[in-house]
Amino acid sequence: MRTVTATAAAVTAVLAAGAAGVAAGRIASDAALKAPPGRPLPTEPRLTVHGTAAGRITLTRDLASLRPGLYGLSGDGSHAVVGPVLESAEHKADTVVRRLERVTHGTLDSGDRVWLTPNVHVGNPSTALGLDHADIDVPGELGALPAWFVPGYRDTWVITVHGLGTTREHPMNVMGFLHHRRLPVLDLAYRGDLGAPRPPDGLNHLGESEWRDLDAAIRYAVRYGARRVLLYGWSTGATMALRAALHSPVRDHVAGLVLDSPVLSWEATLRALATARHTPEALLPLAVRAAQGRAGLHADHVAETADPDQLRVPTLIIHGPDDEVAPWAHSRRLAARRPDRVALHTVPHAPHAAMWNADPKEYEERLRRFLTPLM
Repeated sequence: MRTVTATAAAVTAVLAAGAAGVAAGRIASDAALKAPPGRPLPTEPRLTVHGTAAGRITLTRDLASLRPGLYGLSGDGSHAVVGPVLESAEHKADTVVRRLERVTHGTLDSGDRVWLTPNVHVGNPSTALGLDHADIDVPGELGALPAWFVPGYRDTWVITVHGLGTTREHPMNVMGFLHHRRLPVLDLAYRGDLGAPRPPDGLNHLGESEWRDLDAAIRYAVRYGARRVLLYGWSTGATMALRAALHSPVRDHVAGLVLDSPVLSWEATLRALATARHTPEALLPLAVRAAQGRAGLHADHVAETADPDQLRVPTLIIHGPDDEVAPWAHSRRLAARRPDRVALHTVPHAPHAAMWNADPKEYEERLRRFLTPLM
């Protein structure tokens, strides 16, 4: 009788531990599958405002606050733009002073908790950049997809697609650059974004299903005069661009790809985001499996997307070794396998999807060289 009781207790403990592990894996997988647009990824640290003065802001000293370049600085109810570190400014050992370019809205007070974001602009192309634009609806399989259209004179359109943790405001970083080259720009919000249809399961699929919204945008562009389209994606938006270029029935109109910080391995990205949520290492495989099962991610589909042999059009990858979300090694490998199709521009000291922010001038020069033959 004792043996039976002990065995039953042991089985119960194993089942309880297994259930707890599955639950923990499910919670950890939320870091990617339920990453809300416009909110920081778990890899982005919170910083404290220690004070502001004319043209400068003092922040907690951290590897993030020491990054070179131009960034948005977001808080709950506030947004500002910060420039480079002011090395000569007086500060305490645990703080850093950056140039405060402008406060877009709200206030920045001592003690506020903020985070750096690649989103430099807020609003829409008219209010943020002074560019005439139209608010349009792209017919998608789940319903109308809101988009901004900035007109241009060329018949090659650029369709921009944001990625994890950002919104369609993110592509406004390069919208002025594209507009000055007279390229029409269609900046898409897709399923799960504000104003767009909610996915049936409420989850982000890392481009696995979202690419069909990009396919709808390509169809829209062709219907309204685009002879060719350039797909320009960040993060999982880059994954969407790769899948659309491979599977869209109108893919023959795709003339080129620009991939910024592309997610080429959903497993590596899931592990990175779960780790940033302080998931114990032993539970990371459960987090990956939970995400795979919940979102219907297929390893063969991801391998197909990142397959060098599938690239049919000129491609520019802009990525760097400091990306903690989408490993740079996968971009290097893809570029090395297809030097005839892929140009890789490496950006150091830039977090995920912030390659432009680290050095806008160099980024835009590389972009100019790539786009000129395709316009």
